[in-house]
Amino acid sequence: MRQVDITREPVELYKILKFEGLVSTGGEAKLLIGDGQVTVNGEVETRRRRKMVNGDVIEFRGERLQLRLV
Repeated sequence: MRQVDITREPVELYKILKFEGLVSTGGEAKLLIGDGQVTVNGEVETRRRRKMVNGDVIEFRGERLQLRLV
């Protein structure tokens, strides 16, 4: 599992996928989230602007990311 440091919360889900390089654009991230290809804390998430906070775990295409507030 890869740790992702964030400096503020909440952060929108699509932005994390984009900034961590899992997708090339925010638009692509929104489409994939809307298609149900992303899970948050073990559950399928379709809300593109889901507010993510410290400790949340995102799974996408075999990658696991855990948010850590620094």
